[in-house]
Amino acid sequence: MTCASCAARVEKKLNRMDGVTATVNFATEKAKIAYADGIDVADLIATVVKTGYTAEEPPPPRPEPVVETGESGAPGEDPASAALRRRLTVSALLALPVVLLAMIPALQFDNWQWLSLTLAAPVVVWGGLPFHKAAFTNARHGAATMDTLVSVGTLAAFGWSVWALFWGRAGMPGMRHGFDLTVSRTDGSSAIYLEVAAGVVAFILLGRYLEARSKRRAGAALKALLELGAKDVAVVHDGREVRVPVARLAVGDRFVVRPGEKIATDGTVVEGASAVDASMLTGESVPVDVSVGDAVTGATVNAGGRLVVEATRVGADTQLARMARLVEDAQNGKAEVQRLADRISGIFVPVVLLIALGTFGVWLAVTGDTVAAFTAAVAVLIIACPCALGLATPTALMVGTGRGAQLGILIKGPEVLESTRRVDTVVLDKTGTVTTGRMTLEGVYAVEEGDEKEILRLAGALEHASEHPIARAVAAGAQERVGDLPAPEHFENVPGLGVRGRVEGREITVGRFPGALPDGPARAKAEAEADGRTAVVVARDGVALGVVTVADAIKETSAEAVRELRALGLRPVLLTGDNRAVAEAVARAVGIDADDVIAEVLPQDKVAVVRRLQGEGRTVAMVGDGVNDAAALATADLGLAMGTGTDAAIEASDLTLVRGDLRVAADAIRLSRRTLATIKGNLVWAFGYNVAALPLAAAGLLNPMIAGAAMAFSSVFVVTNSLRLRAFS
Repeated sequence: MTCASCAARVEKKLNRMDGVTATVNFATEKAKIAYADGIDVADLIATVVKTGYTAEEPPPPRPEPVVETGESGAPGEDPASAALRRRLTVSALLALPVVLLAMIPALQFDNWQWLSLTLAAPVVVWGGLPFHKAAFTNARHGAATMDTLVSVGTLAAFGWSVWALFWGRAGMPGMRHGFDLTVSRTDGSSAIYLEVAAGVVAFILLGRYLEARSKRRAGAALKALLELGAKDVAVVHDGREVRVPVARLAVGDRFVVRPGEKIATDGTVVEGASAVDASMLTGESVPVDVSVGDAVTGATVNAGGRLVVEATRVGADTQLARMARLVEDAQNGKAEVQRLADRISGIFVPVVLLIALGTFGVWLAVTGDTVAAFTAAVAVLIIACPCALGLATPTALMVGTGRGAQLGILIKGPEVLESTRRVDTVVLDKTGTVTTGRMTLEGVYAVEEGDEKEILRLAGALEHASEHPIARAVAAGAQERVGDLPAPEHFENVPGLGVRGRVEGREITVGRFPGALPDGPARAKAEAEADGRTAVVVARDGVALGVVTVADAIKETSAEAVRELRALGLRPVLLTGDNRAVAEAVARAVGIDADDVIAEVLPQDKVAVVRRLQGEGRTVAMVGDGVNDAAALATADLGLAMGTGTDAAIEASDLTLVRGDLRVAADAIRLSRRTLATIKGNLVWAFGYNVAALPLAAAGLLNPMIAGAAMAFSSVFVVTNSLRLRAFS
């Protein structure tokens, strides 16, 4: 498939089959098909082949995905994109002198036209080969696309130039292309259009290459998801640990997970206790304590002690694999947003071809002059050739994305931009998006006034020896506020309770208090938990000294970002896997209404929430950063990923906010809307120019130099209009 209209044709043909419902995704080059009993996959493939394309069943998923690499060996271009880039580079280098020779009379020397022919021939024949092949395939099946117009126009311009050079007067030594800015009939046998043929091929190849660059990233979300999992695992066999690839794990196998390692697959803890950081999958900012009998999920990180886990689900049955399928389904089910140019070309191309044929017939019937008739018909095809049209989208996109990169915004492609205009609701993930995603020391409550620093000193000394994220937050906060901390003489991790040890000869505990708390600390702990903070009690020799609170800190810019989103007419909604108390506390702090807080949502349910909002008639933008957000980002009408988040979320999104600053979300939507408006303005100009010039060409009043100058001006206008985006702020 070469354009979105190809995908539409395949989809249309498949849906005409009885009992078949198909969605064809041009970006991922996949068709998702539901079909009735009695229909064979071979029948579906045969229908696609009859339409002029090829298809095959998807291969079974591989346990270890292969990363595509560029010529340098780093992740980069696939072979098709690299070949297109080479074709573009060669064509552009050869076409440039052809255009300069034709448009600047001072450069024209004796027999310059033959040099132009030598340079233009490989551009039109080899550079334009993809267009010619596609046009031929479409013609065999009675269809016409933009490829048809590019192929027919460039071949007509090139063919006429060859005729004029060999059999007309254009090949004579001393021939010059002068600028005669008048509308008059001309002798076609002395005019050549090599610059049009070569220039159009180079411009359209540029557009195709820019499109291919964004298209090839569409499937990278699944790769990023699958690569989150562990690659190998220490399986316990006969009391010995044997390291094997994850693909060889079977249900019932027992494997060891050490602190800092990823859990290889979904399973149940059979030995040990630890804290598991599941924020990448669940969005839960506080690590979950697990012990014997608790379920754990593959790809989460063991943040504490040694665990032995028995595998309960492997391969395609794991939660990670199910999330990968969610992302794929969301991408394939996303409404196809065809290129504006392709949509209009469905009508424009056949009309132009009919006008060219009609022009030839009328001129031949009226004048009986074959040369004059052919000259007028070729003029119609040349003036309709979409030179400015080929620049309309890629130049605005290049400037818009370049300016976006300076502002910390990555726009994936032109199809993204249409969604931004209609968005009225923005769903914000909490952890890592509105908040930092890191636990931070918040406050200290002391039973005895003035003991805050002493409590922090003792708690920090003990927690400094622990790897638990809450302990690290307490230790870091204590060091920042108190300074140097004493070294514990003894340290012990007590599962379910916290830590205890000896500091400066006294027994210190940090965590849950085993008995009844005095009124003051009990009240402080209850208030902290009501506000969504985590509270731990610090005790010395069995006596509670006070309470230390930690929380996932709200980013300083989040409240301002919510105000900016509201100013754009968007309704902010907070969506999180955290508990309601935490979610509502964060919402109050940043200015989101309590009615717009959706909490305690499982990863797979985030997609359902987005779909429910869409079902209420809202156009939804989603901002997130974790793997758990990837499917929801792909499902939303517009997905925005924080660049500080996971690769899976970034690849599944439409826009990436590189700096991880939520304020950039508002800038991204404004820039996207401005870029879309620029693209539309460019397209209106490009088509308007073609439509206005067609009658002149059909009447035989279009001087070749006026056509060339008009096409050049049209292209300059489109580029200049696009460059205005550089001033966006």
